[in-house]
Amino acid sequence: MKPKARVIAMYLPQYHPIPENDEVWGKGFTEWNNVAKARPLFRGHHQPNIPADLGFYDLRLPEIREQQAELARGAGVEGFMYWHYWMGNGKRLLNRPIDEVLASGKPDFPFCFGWANHDWKTSTWTTIHNFQKNKMICPVVYSGDQDYIDHFNWCLKAFKDPRYIKVDGKPFFLLYDAIALPDAKHFFDLWNKLAQENGFPGMHFVGLGRGSDVYIENQLNLGYDAVASSLIWQAEQKAIGSFRKRWMTHLRRLIDWIPLDKYNYKDIIKYLREDLKVQDNIYPCIIPGWDRSSRSGRKAVIYYGSTPELWKQHVQQMVETVQNKPEEYKIIILRSWNEWGEGNYVEPDERWGHAYLDALHDVLFDK
Repeated sequence: MKPKARVIAMYLPQYHPIPENDEVWGKGFTEWNNVAKARPLFRGHHQPNIPADLGFYDLRLPEIREQQAELARGAGVEGFMYWHYWMGNGKRLLNRPIDEVLASGKPDFPFCFGWANHDWKTSTWTTIHNFQKNKMICPVVYSGDQDYIDHFNWCLKAFKDPRYIKVDGKPFFLLYDAIALPDAKHFFDLWNKLAQENGFPGMHFVGLGRGSDVYIENQLNLGYDAVASSLIWQAEQKAIGSFRKRWMTHLRRLIDWIPLDKYNYKDIIKYLREDLKVQDNIYPCIIPGWDRSSRSGRKAVIYYGSTPELWKQHVQQMVETVQNKPEEYKIIILRSWNEWGEGNYVEPDERWGHAYLDALHDVLFDK
C-alpha cells in the first residue's frame, strides 16, 4: 500500500565524535552530552528525553543506521535528508555516516542532502552565557565557482546513487540558510548546468522557510524550485502576541535569567496549519516537538504538551493539504527524525515508546 504523502525526514549526523568538537568540548563530545544533562525548567516540563530502542547510539556503527532505516520505513517515511556540512574549499564536518552509507550501499533506504550552510559556533550546540564568548569553530566560506564545482562533484556520487531522492528526475537538495547564499541564481544556474551534463534534467533546489510569508516569497524570487514551509516564528507570534514575542527575543540577547519562552504545542500546530500555503512548490513541515533547553538552558524556545494524539492530529492536517497535488509534489518534511537536542525527534524514547512512529504510520496509511 502506498503512503498518502512523500515524507522526507531531516536527519542529524552529530552522534559520533569529530576532532573539531573534541577540541572545543573535550574528547568524545556528541549531541548526547547535551541530551543527557537536560533538566526540567518548570512544572510539567519533561526533561531529559531518554532514547529507548536504539539507546545513546553511535553512528559509526552500521547496525544502528540499519535499525533507523527499518523504523523509518515501517512508519511510512520515504527517506532521510542527511544534513550535509560542506564548509567551503572541500572542508566537511560530520561526514563519516554519509560517507559510509555511500561506500557500503547500506542501508538500502532512500536519502537526499540538506546543506547545513551555517557557521559552526559554540552557541550552535550548547548554552552561551552573557560573559562567555561565542567561539567560531568552523565558518562557512563561499569562495566562488571552483568551490561550487568541487562541491557538486563531491555530491555527484550521491546524486547518481539509485537511492537518492528526486523530484521529476531532479536530485532534491535543500539549503538550511536559503538567503545566505551569495548570488543564488548564479549558483543554481551552474549546478543545473553540471547536473544536465551528467544526465539529469537539472537540480531541485529547496529552501527552508523559517520566518514568515515574506521570507518564503523572497526564496522563490531567488530561484528556488520549492520551499519547505516551517513558519514557527510566525506561529509563535500568533500564540503569544507579536509584541511579546519580539520583546522576549530581544531580552534573551541581553540577560540569562529571563521568563521562559514557552508555548503550548497545540497552539503552535494550529497556527502552522492556518498559515500554510498549499501550492505545489510549498512543502509543509511536520514538527513532533521543540525544546532546545538541553542546548540553550533558559534561553531555549520550548513547546510543551506534545502528545502522540496531538502529533497525529498535526500530521493528519498536513497530509490533507497535499492530497490534491501531483504525486511528485506530495512532499512533507519531517522536522526531524533525530534532533534529540532540540526535543524534535520521532525515534522511540522511554516516555512514549513507538507512539509517534505509530501515529505517523496510521495517518500515512489511513488506519
